[in-house]
Amino acid sequence: MKTVNHWIGGKTVEGASGNYGPVTDPATGEVTTQVALASAEEVDAAVQVAREAFQTWGQSSLAARTKVLFAYRALLDANRDAIAELITAEHGKVHSDALGEVARGLEIVELACGITTQLKGELSTSVSSRVDVSSIRQPLGVVAGITPFNFPAMVPMWMFPLAVACGNTFILKPSEKDPSAANKLAELASEAGLPDGVLNVVHGDKVAVDALLAHPGIAAVSFVGSTPIARHIHTTASANGKRVQALGGAKNHMLVLPDADLDAAADAAVSAAYGSAGERCMAISAVVAVGSIGDALVEKIRERAEKIKIGPGNDPASEMGPLITAAHRDKVASYVKGAADQGADVVLDGTGYTVGGFENGHWIGLSLLDHVKTDSDAYRDEIFGPVLCVLRAETYEEGVALINASPFGNGTAIFTRDGGAARRFQLEIEAGMVGVNVPIPVPVGYHSFGGWKDSLFGDHHIYGNDGIHFYTRGKVVTTRWPDPSEAPVGVDLGFPRNH
Repeated sequence: MKTVNHWIGGKTVEGASGNYGPVTDPATGEVTTQVALASAEEVDAAVQVAREAFQTWGQSSLAARTKVLFAYRALLDANRDAIAELITAEHGKVHSDALGEVARGLEIVELACGITTQLKGELSTSVSSRVDVSSIRQPLGVVAGITPFNFPAMVPMWMFPLAVACGNTFILKPSEKDPSAANKLAELASEAGLPDGVLNVVHGDKVAVDALLAHPGIAAVSFVGSTPIARHIHTTASANGKRVQALGGAKNHMLVLPDADLDAAADAAVSAAYGSAGERCMAISAVVAVGSIGDALVEKIRERAEKIKIGPGNDPASEMGPLITAAHRDKVASYVKGAADQGADVVLDGTGYTVGGFENGHWIGLSLLDHVKTDSDAYRDEIFGPVLCVLRAETYEEGVALINASPFGNGTAIFTRDGGAARRFQLEIEAGMVGVNVPIPVPVGYHSFGGWKDSLFGDHHIYGNDGIHFYTRGKVVTTRWPDPSEAPVGVDLGFPRNH
């Protein structure tokens, strides 16, 4: 059986704890790989390697860093398919989705390639007599990233390229459910010329996470995952004196007004709710239909959802793959099975779905729930699967109030032809990312990604300007030099003396 080991100091390091976790092919249910699970001692060893590497990398020139990053970008581009194949094999998402994930990660590598302009400081001259003040940004040291299973390449690339471009060294703890993509990213970085110890990958479970959160040699922690874990990460790491950005869960709403293009809205709802099998924090999981359009909109969504082809991610005909584990599949199914008892109309029931020839895979079909109540489990919880809830509102104001009452505030969208309504929505809605006739408003790389309320813990969003500020700290230097004419007697600097 294949074993995924750690990547520390520019080379593969075999696990020493004796503990391993299973890695499953979601399409077959077969355990294909085992991944080493690090002990606290192994985490400490990786931190020491990263600290040593920081002594040189933190002092390296911007030209040297960007040279590596440009080479890295070229290697990632050349290896898109290989990375996507690893994602499909361990996560299960279809190949086209996996390629899209790599492309979105590449955006942040490209942003890091232009770090020279982003790290420019400020200078104010003559703030007082012969006094100048400058502001500069410097790296933090060793920083860590703890990333989720649903985007095993993209989310790490949202973190470490900016971190190392700013002069930090990085320890990545990816999900133990699909670890191979992280190692591939690190290997390509080494091939691009990144010095040994600058980017390290330590695999593990809660033991490794807790060790990272407590380690005094780590200055900052980035995290993406569920809200309960994000809250724990933020609380624990902050108590240990670390800077923290912890992105949590979501219940993203799409408000559809009566004047909207219902065909466009239905297309958007299907792609946003069921893409990546709903396993993404920016999925639209709740549609709020305003006024009399609800029945027509639900019917259009149903028609489209029934045509989605479900199958193995490496089959070009597949449009949606399996879920990551059988346990997660069963949990998602439980929300659908209990929906009717809590007042919902089950328009589509995807539970019990199987794919011929792959009966042991982690399959579930698409589910559509209508007339969902806000106090039901299917609405309150982040399901993280291909389940779309439809709620009804009589007016725009009622719809906005419904959305703003949610404890989550990651992303939201409005579908309308009315510019005035869209303008009101983007100002009144309580969410960090807003789409206008765009169902999944994930910002481009040079704008930052992050939500509000229980979707973000910490002050900084991820990537963009916020990401650069997170991985650096500011320093202000006030300087006063005497005029050269005031040089001590006997020292001739070639300036006339004042008498």
